[in-house]
Amino acid sequence: MSKNNEANRQKNKKKIDQKKRKIQNAEAERKAKLKKIREDFKAREGDNTL
Repeated sequence: MSKNNEANRQKNKKKIDQKKRKIQNAEAERKAKLKKIREDFKAREGDNTL
């Protein structure tokens, strides 16, 4: 029985780790997009002042 529990625990841990990784990747992509938008906006503002 304990062997089965250990297998289930490992399986669940793997699923949880995959979900965490997916969330972290999505968060990194979101931050990169925001950073790019800010840089583009600053560049446009700089062009308008010239």
